[in-house]
Amino acid sequence: SHLGPRTRTRIWYLGEGVLRAETNLYHIMTSLAHGGLPSVLPADILAELKETATKLCAPSKGFLAADESAGPWLRAGHADAKQIPDTAENRASYRSMCFSTPGLSDHISGVILHWETLFQKDASGKDLVDIIKEGGMIPGIKVDKAYDKKGIWGTPSGPLGHPEVSTRGLDDLQQRAAEAYKKGARFAKWRNVLQLDPEKGLPSDLAIADTVHTLARYASICQSERLVPIVEPEIVPNGSHDIAYCAKMTEKVLAAQFAALALHHVYLEGAVLKPNMVKNGLAGPKADAEAVATLTVQALLRTVPPAMPGIFFLSGETALDEDNEEIATINLMTMNKLFKDKMPWHLSFSYGKALQKTCIVTWLGKDENKAAAQKALKARANANSDAVRGVYTPGSCPSVGVDGNVKQAARSEEHTSELQSRI
Repeated sequence: SHLGPRTRTRIWYLGEGVLRAETNLYHIMTSLAHGGLPSVLPADILAELKETATKLCAPSKGFLAADESAGPWLRAGHADAKQIPDTAENRASYRSMCFSTPGLSDHISGVILHWETLFQKDASGKDLVDIIKEGGMIPGIKVDKAYDKKGIWGTPSGPLGHPEVSTRGLDDLQQRAAEAYKKGARFAKWRNVLQLDPEKGLPSDLAIADTVHTLARYASICQSERLVPIVEPEIVPNGSHDIAYCAKMTEKVLAAQFAALALHHVYLEGAVLKPNMVKNGLAGPKADAEAVATLTVQALLRTVPPAMPGIFFLSGETALDEDNEEIATINLMTMNKLFKDKMPWHLSFSYGKALQKTCIVTWLGKDENKAAAQKALKARANANSDAVRGVYTPGSCPSVGVDGNVKQAARSEEHTSELQSRI
């Protein structure tokens, strides 16, 4: 008390400086103890996340996206398939058939589930999660709660017919992520949607900022609960834009996304990316597979750090006169064929309809079609494994044509016999 106010102030500043220096030293030492990795999580969690991500990025393998809220047959674009009743029992029956496909783990490392499916059983009472694990695959879980089409107030409507949107589900994500891990999930998925419209300036800076922040928050929460996050900033292909505009916006979004992940201390070695391919709008001037491959890989090389172990593309919608399954496989194959030696990450697939469409049309809700449907799923999964290796031959896998009929592989009898021996 005998000290003057100026002296007391100097001592206070000195104390604050020492405290800050000690705090900074603590964070530095903690980070060094983690091998330079983020110190916000214990070393054992970081190690588990990295191990899971590494397994998900196994050579030539990808994801089966089976996280549809309704029966996937409703989106298969097939008149007979749409007649299958959309009941919980039918959804469990179809998915148990898919997950128990013999040899599926030769091509699939992880299966993304809807929340309903995480707790479902097959007809014999066996948990679907256990079928996946016993089949040599890793269960994952979709944790976003979609978006409200009313959108972000003040933003214009885009090609989807509604304003720009923000995905819901952060409020109780911590609890749901912990519950999913306890049930057996080891990775998670969250999708944010962005629309393109050059004339309206979409996506807006507001929508991009909201998207990347939301995905970074989700990713950090999931990692705290030992779930590897799939980060999915999806630019939808709806619209009449050309491929150049999609390339420009994809680079802008991905650059912002990785800046946000860094701000939120997300451990890149324990996460994976699920981006859109760079493509023209569904009503825009068509770009060929080589242009799609070149501009997609260029965007990734400019924005995605090599620390991220894997990139798993969504297939995206295609024009009505295009075969979704075949186009998705060819695009992925072209990227790996042309640029595999230039890319530091595992470049693979996370397909839903583009893996299941022929399977669904073969199955049509009938038990007697189970074996044939499993062969169809295995064949398309194998085709995409070939695409990851850059060796898929276009037309070599049977698929549903745009008229709804299953097209046989366009190969010689010798190659057809080879295909049948695989499936």
